[in-house]
Amino acid sequence: MQKDIIINSSEYETRLAILEDLKLVELLVERPEAERMVGDIYKGVVKTVLPGMQAAFLDLGLEKSAFLHFSDIGDSKAQLDLLYEAEFLEEEEEEKKKKKKKKVKKSPEKIQDVLKEGQKILVQVTKEPIGTKGSRVTTQLSLAGRYVVLVPGEDHVGVSRKIFDWGEKKRLKRLAYEIKADGFGCIIRTVAEGKQKRELKSDIKHLTRLWKNIAMLADKKEAPVLLHKDIGLIYSIMRDILTPEVESVVVDSKKEYKKILSYLKSVAKSLRSKVKLYDGKVPIFDAYSIEPGIEKMLDRKVWVKKGAYFVIDQTEAMVTIDVNTGRFVGKTTQESTVLKTNLEAAREIARQIRLRDIGGLIIVDFIDMELAENRKKVFDEFKVAFRHDRSKNSILPISEFGLIEMTRERIRPSILHTLSQTCPCCGGIGRVISKETVASKIERWFKRSRVGAECKNYRLMVHPDLAQILEDGKTDRISKLSKKLKLNIELVKNEELPSDEFRIFDLDQGMEVTDRFKSKR
Repeated sequence: MQKDIIINSSEYETRLAILEDLKLVELLVERPEAERMVGDIYKGVVKTVLPGMQAAFLDLGLEKSAFLHFSDIGDSKAQLDLLYEAEFLEEEEEEKKKKKKKKVKKSPEKIQDVLKEGQKILVQVTKEPIGTKGSRVTTQLSLAGRYVVLVPGEDHVGVSRKIFDWGEKKRLKRLAYEIKADGFGCIIRTVAEGKQKRELKSDIKHLTRLWKNIAMLADKKEAPVLLHKDIGLIYSIMRDILTPEVESVVVDSKKEYKKILSYLKSVAKSLRSKVKLYDGKVPIFDAYSIEPGIEKMLDRKVWVKKGAYFVIDQTEAMVTIDVNTGRFVGKTTQESTVLKTNLEAAREIARQIRLRDIGGLIIVDFIDMELAENRKKVFDEFKVAFRHDRSKNSILPISEFGLIEMTRERIRPSILHTLSQTCPCCGGIGRVISKETVASKIERWFKRSRVGAECKNYRLMVHPDLAQILEDGKTDRISKLSKKLKLNIELVKNEELPSDEFRIFDLDQGMEVTDRFKSKR
């Protein structure tokens, strides 16, 4: 499989597209006003402890309080000690041995046993703020490098599950124990497979030095304060997914091109040849046919081969995806037609989930299949389509109702929220009140006004489409209403008004009175 990384960088926005066999599978967008926060380390202050939720809210100096669940609290004693031990890396060996001999206390079972209001604590962001919710944080801090993730306060060494060779796992684990400092655990990353002691040692040394600086800042700075900002979007991708298997990295900014080369010089010198500067006249995303894919990404309905399609609906609770045969009628049996449709849809749905960065609970309603073996084929195809997904997921087999239930890790708002905003007319439900319903609301408004006001002269302002219904030749609702209520109603058309809204003015007093007699429902 060919894999390419295409980067479009401008003053106001950075867009990074990941292509698999020249098809867009992942889009990442970063803007100056909304930089990524995952990986940032803060010294925060506990604002509220909620025993009923076994959680706490922390002040990190941000607009919204951060959320810390009890399950995200590691060795709290070790974390708090780090606030006052900026020079802990230079302790004498004898002191370290004494600490190891101390009796291990039983872990606390409740959050109120660990945290108190006003307490200062080090935390790291694990999830971006989403909607009305603030960021989610953990006290289990870590620093990611090219080959190793350093975990302060631990002593365990882990190896990526994506390294399948047990001999290689043992070799890397042995090397890590040889070179890591006491008081630090680490996780060997997938890209470290086949690497020698020198590369791992350099990575661990850099991360250890970085942690020492963070600990020193934590000792000096007053909370709430940002202690460490993780590297930006482009460089995190270079660090995490740029491997020899990637065909090319193409960037359209000379400034970013030089920065990437400089960064790779220190972490992966051999991969610098894969980075290319794009200097074509056509915008880079157009040249690689990425822009049309982004436009379609916002569509609710997604077409697949042979006229079939599926519909994606996002709600606060979950995302639902409904598959339909559409224009595809097949050439053999109904079961065969349904199977082909579901297989095509399974591949495209997986791509769209990755592309739109949809997380949380996802329900996929495939077309009903009678044969259990066909349901298994679709399920297997769906799982295989996620084999290169960087987010963790859990997928259940197709139920007897033809549904697949799955969860996918959500660490940031979906790309839909980045590229769009809630509709000001419908408020996010995807529908607006029909013109006939608005016309009836206007009639009820004037009936209420007849009882609650002495005014006889009104001006009604509506959209032209709504006016057409109100002054239709056959019914002429406004004339009938005026005669029935003995009112003078002047109808004015305004194209700037939404079709589901209206404005009413009291001509006797020269003021707007739209809200005076509106129904509360």
